Amino acid sequence: MNPNPVLKKLGFADNERVAIIHVDDVGMCQASVEAFADLWDFGLISSGAVMVPCPWFLQAAKFAREHPKADLGVHLTLTSEWDTYRWGPLSTRDPQTGLLDEEGYFHHLAQPVQELADPAAVQLELEAQIKRALTAGMHPTHADTHMGTVAHAKFMLGYLQTVIQHQMPSMMLRLDEAGWQQVMSEQSGADFDAQAIATILEMTDMLEGMGVPLLDHIFGMPLDSDPAQRLDDTRQAFAELQPGITHFIIHAAKDTPELRAITPDWRCRVADYETFLKEELRQHIQNIGVQVIGYRALQNLMIA
Repeated sequence: MNPNPVLKKLGFADNERVAIIHVDDVGMCQASVEAFADLWDFGLISSGAVMVPCPWFLQAAKFAREHPKADLGVHLTLTSEWDTYRWGPLSTRDPQTGLLDEEGYFHHLAQPVQELADPAAVQLELEAQIKRALTAGMHPTHADTHMGTVAHAKFMLGYLQTVIQHQMPSMMLRLDEAGWQQVMSEQSGADFDAQAIATILEMTDMLEGMGVPLLDHIFGMPLDSDPAQRLDDTRQAFAELQPGITHFIIHAAKDTPELRAITPDWRCRVADYETFLKEELRQHIQNIGVQVIGYRALQNLMIA
């Protein structure tokens, strides 16, 4: 594909590597909010996103109000993945929407949401989460999606309409047909027909024509790797970034009894927190020429 026009608008060359160092799942639990606060103060991360339906959302919103320069978006949430720590939709309690599992929470995984949820109900829920963030005093810089659940042909138009209406950039990629097929297959485990992919390609062309900033790549530090190797793995991941804008995902959290009780991957989350507090990593990113921006830079392009 042609170079991302956003690079030039931000003053970068077409072949530069630009990363948004992004903390997912802020507000999922107390440990995630405290980790983001520490990392934002340290200054290596550049963005994060808050899970509005989750129990610690109010604390995350309080942090956002008290730190208006913090680059925080809405981590639009349609799934609730843990066994005994759950959350559900803000907009409805109606099982007919397909948003609820048999326990009355969001489904654990993206696939049943994509199979069962009504697109209109999904769009209403996304809107409800953004409005809840605004009502709580946040000024979101962007919107992305938890577990990639909206990366489905029947949800993406509603997702994009909702986010653009609020003048926020979205986690939307500039991909060709093969690239979208790969993303869709990874998210749902199934192939998508050519018409669905064609519709998504039309959407991306339309968005870019409107001047909506799009991303080139998404990369996430794995949550099933050796936490003892986190610094080395992270250094390598940055070294391997490709030209363009990459949404670089980490899941930072402090080590607490609550976190350990919630998720078996707590060690990698703690490792992300500890790794992105290292001056050594900051120097490595600078030395290899990776430029770091936040989503506010992209949002400013939309509202300029």
